[in-house]
Amino acid sequence: MSRRSFVSGTACLSALTLAGCQTAQSPVDVSPAPKPAVSPAAVTAYRAMPEERFPVPAVDPSKVPSKYHRQQVVYATDEAVGTIIVDTNTFFLHLVQENGMAMRYGVGLGRAGFEWSGRARVAWKQEWPKWTPPAEMIERQPELEKWSAANGGMPPGPTNPLGARALYIFKGNVDTLYRVHGSPEYWTIGKAVSSGCVRLIQQDIIDLYSRVPGQAPILVI
Repeated sequence: MSRRSFVSGTACLSALTLAGCQTAQSPVDVSPAPKPAVSPAAVTAYRAMPEERFPVPAVDPSKVPSKYHRQQVVYATDEAVGTIIVDTNTFFLHLVQENGMAMRYGVGLGRAGFEWSGRARVAWKQEWPKWTPPAEMIERQPELEKWSAANGGMPPGPTNPLGARALYIFKGNVDTLYRVHGSPEYWTIGKAVSSGCVRLIQQDIIDLYSRVPGQAPILVI
């Protein structure tokens, strides 16, 4: 396994000054572009979840490319049912299902230098987990020391980086320190932003968590 915007007010004033020297032109349509159409299924999938230990707000599906919305798809693979397959090229996570199908989720992945790939397993799962940054991350970001293992980690909650659920990835009996987890930053889905972990929209990790069997194999390609 390998670890892988102000425009100055003077600009507006200049524009108005120059306008006196120009011929009249037709008004420019500055109305906002219409939002992309969103399916009723997506609205339901990304609804608010007040029943959670820490209420999860609704996500506006129009702000996430539709290809990254949770959906069941045809998926040909030789991997066993229940296997998680993360494709780092497409930013998709597939959970293999029966009859050539899979549940597909959009994900955010690690920045350059934090990518990882290979085979491992989901050793355990946790709802609303604590977050304990690894020592090497604390070396890069000393301000995280307060959340070290010695200090008990960061308590679960809406601002916890692991979100509503986490799947802990082990290779054999060794914790890789990588996680498949939730994130309230849904605008990062489909991008390389995290420090190596696989992040999903909160509603998606809750759904995935409910489907993944214990000790599920995971393949990152």
